[in-house]
Amino acid sequence: MHPEVFDMRFRERGRRARTLGLGLLAVATLLWVWCGVLLATSYEVEPSYARRPVECESRLFTDGGTANEGRSKDPCGDERDWPEALAVLGLSVPLSVAGAVLLAYGLLGVRMSEHAAELARLRELAGREKDGEKDGADT
Repeated sequence: MHPEVFDMRFRERGRRARTLGLGLLAVATLLWVWCGVLLATSYEVEPSYARRPVECESRLFTDGGTANEGRSKDPCGDERDWPEALAVLGLSVPLSVAGAVLLAYGLLGVRMSEHAAELARLRELAGREKDGEKDGADT
């Protein structure tokens, strides 16, 4: 295989890894935003004893109890649980790590390939200049 073809394929793999890493980081960011929305927005609960839904405070900015403490007489407290928000947050962690690794791998691979190509070009240029000095000295 010709070295230039190998280099082009190497750079393309790096660009694909970088793009996939950015995509995973974007998905992780959306999951973080979703978790923030779940924690910061108010929500409605339809208790069995009421005809209308009850408006509840956000999960994050309340002093009330949670469903994790057991049943209470507060319908909002019975529905105010953390597992959904923590599951979304927990799902974002491996996506963030994988995205960061792929992004770093892709960026580093392309950068190293460009650096190696520039070094080869400079060595070739230096070799030509050295040959030109030899030819000028011989005459």
